[in-house]
Amino acid sequence: MSVVRILAIETSCDETAAAVIADGRKILSNVVASQAEMHAKYGGVFPEMASRQHILTIHTVVREALQQAEVTLDDLDALAVTQGPGLPGSLVVGINMAKGLQIGTELPLIGINHLEGHVYSVWPGYPDREPEFPLLALVVSGGHTELILMRSHLNYERLGGTLDDAAGEAFDKVARLLDLGYPGGPKIQKAAEGGRIDRFEFPRAWLEGTWNFSFSGLKTAVLREVRALQAEGKDLPVDDMAASFQEAVVDVLVTKTLAAAEVHGARSVLVAGGVSANKALRERIVEKSPLPVLIPPFFLCTDNAAMIGAAAYQHFLRGDSFPLDFDARPNWPLAGE
Repeated sequence: MSVVRILAIETSCDETAAAVIADGRKILSNVVASQAEMHAKYGGVFPEMASRQHILTIHTVVREALQQAEVTLDDLDALAVTQGPGLPGSLVVGINMAKGLQIGTELPLIGINHLEGHVYSVWPGYPDREPEFPLLALVVSGGHTELILMRSHLNYERLGGTLDDAAGEAFDKVARLLDLGYPGGPKIQKAAEGGRIDRFEFPRAWLEGTWNFSFSGLKTAVLREVRALQAEGKDLPVDDMAASFQEAVVDVLVTKTLAAAEVHGARSVLVAGGVSANKALRERIVEKSPLPVLIPPFFLCTDNAAMIGAAAYQHFLRGDSFPLDFDARPNWPLAGE
């Protein structure tokens, strides 16, 4: 079979991204225009501004992805775009761009679940290594914290997920409480490097008997500690609070993921999504896991289009192609519909 080249587009949140990927593993280009600096003043993503910025950026990003890959539209075999979940206005920009390209090229167009993309970020991240099925995937991305069992390609069983704040949301909210800024994940990690993980005994919500997560109580515990210290007129030990908070999150994520992998007979573990860039999480799960652990390189942890192309490759092999009238799915679950 000849090389399959897919142009993928990702606009689910605040990154405008396009990539060309070959055979689901080789990244020919991966262009990302981030809006993080623009949204930082609001302490989070401002949806209306995000969609407007996508409109301003999308054509340039797609053109650059094609140029960096040294291909034209005539060299492609398929198009792919994030269909959901994500911000409705942002998703529509990417989808409309992909539909326009489909009309002009008549190539197959494949809508991809954003969380599925994060799972498949591991494949281009390890181009010479094949993850072994069945595998247990921990997806920690933005508003999502999910445990997914995969017995084969495109076969997903959702074992559990967050019941309230996801890990990424908790990082952002606690960073705001500690006046560290946005995005919260990198800010918390940097502060935690100089702190003590045992200074504060923040709670862990184990939710025994399920594979679900909850980080709302942890966030509230940090809030109460901050208010108590402020009421006493004391300075906040920011580094210690960040380290103790991060330790609580990592402890729960790693413990539940490895327990689920054991119970369900997984042969490998994947960790993907923005929070998978966290150094403490990466080191702890590799250290504790008796199974091979695959975590994508940092540039594939945050939102990007290469991961969308990697997932689309499997759909292309299956013969999937979407009708031109498909819509954005802002609340699209990866499994368990």
